[in-house]
Amino acid sequence: MKRIAVIGAGAWGTALALHAARTGAAVHLWARTPAARLASGAMPRLSAYPLPETITVTDALTVQADMTLVAVPMQHLPGILAQLDTQSPIILCCKGVEPENLHFPLDSLERVKPGHAGAVLSGPNFAHEIAEGLPAAAVLAAREGGLARALADGLGTPAFRLYDSTDTIGVQLGGAAKNVIAIAAGVTIGAGLGENARAALVTRGLAEISRLAQVLGGNAATISGLSGMGDLLLTCTGTSSRNFRVGHALGQGLSPQEAERIAGGVAEGVVTAQALARLACRHQVSVPVMDAVAAIVTGRVPLQDLVEQLLARPAGPEMKRID
Repeated sequence: MKRIAVIGAGAWGTALALHAARTGAAVHLWARTPAARLASGAMPRLSAYPLPETITVTDALTVQADMTLVAVPMQHLPGILAQLDTQSPIILCCKGVEPENLHFPLDSLERVKPGHAGAVLSGPNFAHEIAEGLPAAAVLAAREGGLARALADGLGTPAFRLYDSTDTIGVQLGGAAKNVIAIAAGVTIGAGLGENARAALVTRGLAEISRLAQVLGGNAATISGLSGMGDLLLTCTGTSSRNFRVGHALGQGLSPQEAERIAGGVAEGVVTAQALARLACRHQVSVPVMDAVAAIVTGRVPLQDLVEQLLARPAGPEMKRID
């Protein structure tokens, strides 16, 4: 029987465990507090979906599995990886950048477990829809194409289509940056700037992500795919996105602290905005939308001033070569 481990019992980890069980696998679901499981058999962060008997909830980080999915927030990733004892390939299912060293998830894995086989999973996926088994798609990327395809075949189903890629930089950047642009989209709607403004801002944000991806060694075409444009479409238009909700609250004049409280849960884009702004500055890439979000979430610049600065930027050719 196929064995799949999922590390992290938040909404995303629980949804992935439910999906893994549908593949016919025996599932090991790690939770910090397994006793927090509800009387219905569900996990607190996804209480509407009881777990089947094929999912074992445990606090053990010693894992024997065919693949191990890690779905914890970026700030906890290095610590969890350091404790995780497994020989199986590790699929990183978190999206973001470590703020201290500007590392993406696979960089963290290489630093903590040098040479360990790893991949990343990213795409336009809300946890509650994956838990329900609704149709969805994502991209699974590894530096070795054969590994990416093998893992995608082992985890994918007709309802959850997994495409493989070797562009780990583009996939990781797309998954991280979409949270930043989602905050900007939320600000636009919350401030009453209109749908036209949101569409323009999201499109320009996509261009920024493409420019940064190419400079970092990724492929701009990846940013037009599931982990880029696909994820942007979902998080910039859906109120289920915590990042969009944070932006919406900021646009209505709430403080960054109040906005995060109202959104509920971790909004990865708050920290990621600051990290990506630094990363872009290091590589001399122009990212005015990301810079604006970094200023908004830290309260450095009033919203109206940032809007005026963006509108005052000189217009030029829509597409610019970077080489």
